[in-house]
Amino acid sequence: MLLDTASLYFRAYFGVPESVKAPDGTPVNAVRGLLEFIDRLVKDHRPDQLVACMDADWRPQWRVDLIPSYKAHRVAEEHEAGPDAEEIPDTLSPQVPVIEDVLDALGIARVGVARYEADDVIGTFTALAKGPVDIVTGDRDLYQLVDDERGVRVLYPLKGVGMLQLTDEAVLREKYGVDGRGYADLATLRGDPSDGLPGVPGIGEKTAAKLLAEFGDLAGIMAAVDDPKAKLTPSQRKRLDESRPYMAVAPTVVKVADDVPLPEVDTALPHTPRDPAALDALAARWGLGGSLHRLLVTLGA
Repeated sequence: MLLDTASLYFRAYFGVPESVKAPDGTPVNAVRGLLEFIDRLVKDHRPDQLVACMDADWRPQWRVDLIPSYKAHRVAEEHEAGPDAEEIPDTLSPQVPVIEDVLDALGIARVGVARYEADDVIGTFTALAKGPVDIVTGDRDLYQLVDDERGVRVLYPLKGVGMLQLTDEAVLREKYGVDGRGYADLATLRGDPSDGLPGVPGIGEKTAAKLLAEFGDLAGIMAAVDDPKAKLTPSQRKRLDESRPYMAVAPTVVKVADDVPLPEVDTALPHTPRDPAALDALAARWGLGGSLHRLLVTLGA
């Protein structure tokens, strides 16, 4: 089981009230919410290996070099608050080091690799896996890893982690008209404003799925642009032709890397804490109470 950790603690932060605080009044809603998530996931799915995958670099330069708009709006948002703007306190960022310390004390493998996003870490673990893989994420980009033959599926939270969409190729074909490998091509054509990916103008999800059904993949679609007999409308042909510079680089940006240099790490699900004394200190300092206790009971079982 591979956790897209930031995706999960972000959901926990917004799903658990900020009134959940440490003894000193510091909010710990993301910390406790993530522990509750992990407890439920282990109870329901009983993985024998568990990795918390981290964003060592949420906007890698090699992706920005190819498409400068990649996540650029998120950088802009960080600098938008001027001197007269009302400051909204950031109560999530201070919780991330606490999450990392608790995972380490528990003995849950935590992996982030410089120059790569958590998606890429997940992609590499998935490529190396010798058995079935469950990827837990609220990020649809990882649908491209779904592979029925290898037993790779995405557990997509619909409500907390108690209600998950178990995403296999049948679900992808029903919702998007493509399989796992086709999803990256679909995402390239459609684009994604939330990631600063423009896509091909005028080609949305449904048109992208139809083009992929007709021509197989991105190479087939671009070859059709040069074939006057190919079944493309004049506007589709024109827009795809004008988008050649984007289409030359976007697949590399959209594709989840599968060759990240992973560190040596013990991925086995721990049954007892790696550092009980450190965990006791963290539990007392941050008031982790029942959330941590329930996870320890589940791990021990």
